[in-house]
Formats: sequence, C-alpha cells, structure tokens
Amino acid sequence: MNRLTFFLFKIALLLASFSVKSQPAPDEIHFVRQGVRRFIFDDTQTIPLAALHPNEIIGMQAMYPVIHHMEAHAELNVLDGQLRITAEAETQTSVWFGGFNPFATYTLDLASCEGEGAFGFEFSGATKKERFLITVNYQDNWITDVQQLLIRNDKIVVSESIATAIPPTLTSRGKFILQMLGSGLTLYSQNDGLPLPIAQSDFSQHIDLRKKDYVHSFQSNLFVQIESGAVHLNKVTSVLGSGMGLADIRAITYEDGTPLLDQGRIWYTMTIRGRALPHHVQGVFSMNPSVFDLRFEGVILFDRQDGILRNEVASHIFYDRNDKVWRGITTGFSAYAHPDEQKQLLAVESAKDPRFGFSVMQATPFGVVGDIEDPHILFDETAQKWRILTCENNDGYKAILLESDSWNKDYRRIAGPVAHNSTGTSIQRIGGKLYCFSGSQKRKIFIYSYPDLHEAGTLNMDLPPWDEKSGTRVWPNVIELPEGYPFRYIALMMDRFNYPGSTGPNWTYGALYLYHGYDSP
Repeated sequence: MNRLTFFLFKIALLLASFSVKSQPAPDEIHFVRQGVRRFIFDDTQTIPLAALHPNEIIGMQAMYPVIHHMEAHAELNVLDGQLRITAEAETQTSVWFGGFNPFATYTLDLASCEGEGAFGFEFSGATKKERFLITVNYQDNWITDVQQLLIRNDKIVVSESIATAIPPTLTSRGKFILQMLGSGLTLYSQNDGLPLPIAQSDFSQHIDLRKKDYVHSFQSNLFVQIESGAVHLNKVTSVLGSGMGLADIRAITYEDGTPLLDQGRIWYTMTIRGRALPHHVQGVFSMNPSVFDLRFEGVILFDRQDGILRNEVASHIFYDRNDKVWRGITTGFSAYAHPDEQKQLLAVESAKDPRFGFSVMQATPFGVVGDIEDPHILFDETAQKWRILTCENNDGYKAILLESDSWNKDYRRIAGPVAHNSTGTSIQRIGGKLYCFSGSQKRKIFIYSYPDLHEAGTLNMDLPPWDEKSGTRVWPNVIELPEGYPFRYIALMMDRFNYPGSTGPNWTYGALYLYHGYDSP
C-alpha cells in the first residue's frame, strides 16, 4: 500500500468514525420534556358542525323550525341574547338546529330553569317515525335525573334512567355536554371546574346510530318539556371534538415509513377517547415540530360496505406515493359493540386526503384476526416486502413482525413475540437505520432491532409520562426530524390517567407529553 492509498484509507476511517458518532443509537439520545397538555372538551380544539346562537336569529321558524308535540304550545322568544321557552301548562317542544353525526359532541349552554320539566337532545328523522332522546330532568333549578327514550311509530320502545352520579346540589345552570360515541354515549355537566360525568348508556342493542341510514336521515333538535315554568338557553352547538383524553399517538407517514412533514407540520393520528373499547374515535392532529401547537384537524371513520360507519382506532395512515392514494392499517375495536363480531386488523384506503374535517376510508379485512392491535406498516425497500409491527396477545400483548409481498393480504410472522409486554409498537429511522419501539408495563420504553426484534436498549427520558402508581403502557412515537431544526428528535407520548368520575370499564386517558431529543454527551 503506497502512502497516498494509506492516507486515503485513514481519511475514510476517520470519516466513517465521524459518521457513526454523529448518528447515535436510539438509547444514546436524551429526551427532555418540553410541555404537557390535556384537552378536556376544549372549545379551541373543535370542528364546528351546527349551532343555535340566539343573537343570530332573524326569522326563527325558517332558521330553526319548531315542532310542538302537545295540544298546549310553549312560547319561544329571544331576549337579552337568550332563547327563552316558557309555558303555563305541560308542553313538549322540539327545535331543529342541525344535522346528525353519531360521533359528534353536542353541548347545551343553559342560563336557568324555572319550575319543573326536562331539556336535552332529540335525534330523529323529518317524519318523526323514530325518535331517540336524551333528556335531563330538573325541578326548582336542580337536576334530578337523566332519561333515555326511544320512540318508534309513536310507541315507546325504551324509557329508562341512565344517570350514574348526580350530586344533590347539581344545578341546572351551565353546560351539558353530550359525547355521542356511535354505539353509546356519556353526558357531562360543567359549571365550575372539570366536566362531571352524570349519565352514560350503551344502546346499540336498541338502535345502531352508526348505520348510514341514520347519518343520512336523522337531524338534531333541542328538546324541552315544561310542566310549568321556563327554560333559558345561551346556545346549542354540535362539533367534532377532541374529547377529554387522547391516546394511541402515531405519525402519519409515507409508504416507506418516513414521517409526513407537510405545511411545516407533523401529522398524527390519535384516539379521541370516549369511554369503553367500542366508543373511541380516530382523530387527526398536526403540530409544528419546533413548538407545541397541537391542532385538531379531523376525524376518520371506516366503511366496511355493510351499511355502518365504524369508529376503528389505533390506526397507522400512510400516503403511498407510488399509487397516489392514502392507505393504512387500523384496529377493529368497533367489534366490541356487537357480540357476533371479532376484533381484527383492517386494511384501509382513500383517494381523498383523510386528514381534514370528517372523512370516511374504505376498510377491508385481510386475515389478521384475533386480539391484535397497534399496527405500524411500511414498505421495506431493501427487502422488497411490506412489514407490519404489531402487538398480539400472547399471555399479554407482545410485539411481533409480519411480512407480505402485498400491503393488504397474505401476511406471515417473521419475528417475535418479544419477551416484554408491548404497546404502541412503531418502526422509526434513526440515523438511516430502522428500529422498533414499544411501551411496556415495566416502566420502560423498549428499543428492538429491526427486523429480528432483539433487545437494543431502552429510551432515555428525564421525566417519563407516568408517576409511581400510574400505568406505563404508553406509545413512544419517536421521530427523527430533518436537518435545520434546533433539535434532531421529538417524541410525543400520552399518559394513562383515566378521566375522574367515569363509571364501569373505561379507557379515558390521557394527556400529551412533548419531548425534544438530544445526543447524549
């Protein structure tokens, strides 16, 4: 070897050494917490659907048609920015205010009540042949009960109390927030402080409001029943909302797993929490990765061509640049709403960009059936294979890797299960190399090699998103940013603190935690 060749060889070694040092392994990155937020029916994180603002009304009967259901009629007037409904005898009144969405959040802002009666929401078609009502009973300005009523062809099918916890001092003033959950609902009361859950129902055995027939034909009405007295309303709204807890955070990507950085923002899917397993909704959020400005962008439902719009969650959505179409894998949690259905992974697709507003993606089973969740899919250019990292219940949820020649069929397992409990499984590039990440029950976020799933360390965080008593099965969601940002890595995680006051089995966590990642010294 001559001197020039030896010199060039030494330079190459130095450059290789520098390259290795400049691209740390994931367990060498130090993640520092930057902020935390929990959206709790946050008015700034909503997408409007409909509203009744009394101070906007000119031509009441045209803008907000009124139907009186009894011989005696209530009087409706707008005064001092309020809609005032008064009656001296028993009356029942429906006031139309918008269309119907079985996953919307409906809010009634009440100024005061006098006498005795009920107020709430009625969902029904134009013919009133089928009516579904949620009403809050009051007496002398105090709440006494919450009722669920289903009427078909003027016959009562269901009439029952769905109240869960009504304090004796619960006033009828303030906000009443109805979170519709497709196959169920939860009603909250808010005056000062956090919204308080006061009623809940699972009603799919009586009426499945996820059916497209209802979405296409039902409308939303303010319903007021007065024995004698008055109800004064500040406003009524329906929105797509961000709920009271967010979880299952995953970056939207391209087909090769590269995070989608569009309009200077990272795009995420997050589960908008409802209550139990079939009640959550797939939300879309965005964030400028240099700051903490999370923004609610839309909701995605899924259509299996069976007449039902399904609220599947824990999805991974990607844009396939080769076929110019939006695709992904989602987890069929809506199966828990029907005893004859099985949980499974679903392949989803849409020609329309599903990130904005209210979107529906076509969904198809592809043979991955069972207690499997949290899928992350990418096309491995080197292997020329599609691969899905997911969690399968093998004496507890554990990470496995599946492989196929096609993105939506014929998958087989090639690695796993790992030894540790797993959640939020994801595949991310760090320094040009793919790694697998997973939350766990062990107060650690595990890193695994790709594609063989050998342990490769744990994530280094200064303030993890848990305390000494809380659950630690969080989603890691580590992302490497392009050059030019003041830090090279971010991680957006959730905690597992359920919403206070929820009754029965519920998955109502969590808050969002932002971390910046720096090379460890």
